[in-house]
Amino acid sequence: MSDLVADNVNMVFNMSSGGSVHALKDVSFTLKQGELLSVLGPSGCGKTTLLNIIAGFIRPTGGQFTLQEKEISGPGVDRGMVFQQGALFEWLTVEENVNFGLRMKNADPAETAKKVEEWLEIVGLQGFGDTPTYQLSGGMQQRIALARCLINDPDLILMDEPLGALDALTREKMQTRVLKIWKETGKTILIITHSVEEALLLGERLFVMAPRPGRLHKEYRLPFAERGLVEDPRDIKNSPEFATTREEILTMIWDMEEEIMGKTEAA
Repeated sequence: MSDLVADNVNMVFNMSSGGSVHALKDVSFTLKQGELLSVLGPSGCGKTTLLNIIAGFIRPTGGQFTLQEKEISGPGVDRGMVFQQGALFEWLTVEENVNFGLRMKNADPAETAKKVEEWLEIVGLQGFGDTPTYQLSGGMQQRIALARCLINDPDLILMDEPLGALDALTREKMQTRVLKIWKETGKTILIITHSVEEALLLGERLFVMAPRPGRLHKEYRLPFAERGLVEDPRDIKNSPEFATTREEILTMIWDMEEEIMGKTEAA
């Protein structure tokens, strides 16, 4: 099984001034193979720290993450990362960016070319393989980043605000494309976002995190991701069920922010 399991994960950062920050406290959950999880919360709740530990960029100070029943102790090919900015080589062509990982593994060029063509079609960039990456829009570059991640066939896809830098219309179109890729590939996806609407639309499961120390505050299991595969996202966002859940979560996060501000002012 390719389940991701968090077992009582803690992360404490020691400050040069002598203090410490408890970024994550007692985080435990299981993300089953093929699930799509969105995570949101107020600033300082540990979202990015959580993602960085799963990616293997940092080690937790307590507990562990396992994937395929193996402890995550560093970066690995079983996980793919899509950043807010595509982190692309803009001087390379679209094809050269997408097949970069396979070329580094000395994969068969003919097979690689076939895979690149398939993934460019999936992300809607067929015909752009020879185009220099710097000539493309931000939305198209994020599609390249998705294809570059997916072509390496990771078990788990990690997304850190992948649509945050896009304009509203492009962001909505990309949300739909992420849902289609999720359903067509059966990949397990974890997406970090600051947008409540985006978290609701994309998250088959949704975690709201609370800050200081960062911890899981509430989990939702939602129907909107499945509905987004067959319905207009705008109709979903205008539905009473979506609006009610959105307001509930917004109020929850607002109250957390108010509490943080109160503690800061008191200090």
